Amino acid sequence: MVKQILIKPLITEKAESLSDNLSKYTFVVAKVANKVEIGKAIEGMYGVNVVSVNTAVMPSKTKNRTTKSGVLRGRISAYKKAIVTLAKGEEIDFFGDI
Repeated sequence: MVKQILIKPLITEKAESLSDNLSKYTFVVAKVANKVEIGKAIEGMYGVNVVSVNTAVMPSKTKNRTTKSGVLRGRISAYKKAIVTLAKGEEIDFFGDI
């Protein structure tokens, strides 16, 4: 069940600054998952204590790319992201084996 809720961690500059300064981590999650399920999934997978979970549904976007043969049009699908606040002094190490 954990694999179905958590899709992947979201690694961006803003997410990295949140994790470094405020102990908040960002994940892409299933659209049907609620905050309680997300918190339990993260506690089970990473062995940390979750204080709060904030969620946001990011809208889909259209993207255009110009090539030799013309303009290619496409879409980026909508997704749900969760910003998880951990208890003080705890952290998740995504890059531990590198």
